[in-house]
Amino acid sequence: GGAVRRKGCAVRARVRMVQQTAAADAGGRALATVAAAVADAGSSSSVKVALLVTAAVVALVLVVKKVLDTPMRAYSGSFDGVGKEYDQWTSEGILEYYWGEHIHLGYYSAEEQKRGYLKKNFKEAKRDFVLQMLYWSGAKSPAKILDVGCGIGGSSRILAKQFPHAEVTGITLSSEQAARATKLAEDQGLINVKFVVMDALAMQFEDSSFDLVWACESGEHMPDKRAYVQEMTRVLAPGGTLAVATWCQRDGDTFSTSERERLQFLYDEWSHPFFISYEEYGRIMQNTQQLEAIVAEDWTNVTLPSWRHSNWVGVFDPWPVVFAGPRVWYRVVREIVTIERMHRAFRDGLMRYGMIKAVKPLAARSAAAASRSRSAYTPDIGRS
Repeated sequence: GGAVRRKGCAVRARVRMVQQTAAADAGGRALATVAAAVADAGSSSSVKVALLVTAAVVALVLVVKKVLDTPMRAYSGSFDGVGKEYDQWTSEGILEYYWGEHIHLGYYSAEEQKRGYLKKNFKEAKRDFVLQMLYWSGAKSPAKILDVGCGIGGSSRILAKQFPHAEVTGITLSSEQAARATKLAEDQGLINVKFVVMDALAMQFEDSSFDLVWACESGEHMPDKRAYVQEMTRVLAPGGTLAVATWCQRDGDTFSTSERERLQFLYDEWSHPFFISYEEYGRIMQNTQQLEAIVAEDWTNVTLPSWRHSNWVGVFDPWPVVFAGPRVWYRVVREIVTIERMHRAFRDGLMRYGMIKAVKPLAARSAAAASRSRSAYTPDIGRS
């Protein structure tokens, strides 16, 4: 598996190099054509000026395109880069201003989409997603809840309010996120939720510690998806529920060269090691031999509007970015471009929004009964 993945990475690197060389060659040919036209223009200064201006514009467009087409935040092999990136976004406050307390996609019903997704409050869509995910999970009255990859704690605080007698813990790689999440919980008068900095692949909790393990859009950053699921399974108590929401790529390995290039950009721009399919998450859960009632669904339809909605909220209210200065302008422009790329990848079926849940059987259940339940796993086809 590791050898295959390294070979795949090498192939993708060669593809990117060829693509960049081709773009540079095309740009060079375009500029050479303009230069030749200037030389042929004779003594007409107005024509020369017009052609030189055209050359400058073409060059600028090519440079901007090359910059935006070149990912700048590839996964470094450790979580350090991911944590620092979230530290920066949290301290700047731009992401929270537009996305609110939730750094994840929102939920848009078929009826809401028919009316027009822009008519829905963007931040409310995210809150609705948490409530829909909670209902879908089937969790009833968990006493201890773990939010794996909690961001600034939006989901954790909703869970703390929904289950006021429960103890909720959120973990994140970002110290800035943990501090901000704690401050928001204090502001809202919540005393049953806490936030700590912790590696999701090496959690410092005892086995069987939580009745509900919740993971909303954290799997994308995990370099070992199997270890991610196994660690969440380890800390899940018998009878408890595991609920995962995550960006996924299409199942299988039949990707065209163009599709692999698109995926590689999405990996490298937002520090993602790689994606897997939601069907593969289901298979990983099944192979733990510790989970049953496994369900894997595709929620692409109800989350897809989030991508473009997030760009539109910035168009409607650009002033926080305008006044933030050139450094933030550059970062935001990159995010806008990447968000649109994400929208198209999900729209085209290259990416899917996966929802995967399972239950850890009670110790009293027989191994045969648990095995029968696990063997019944089949992925669902979607949700409207």
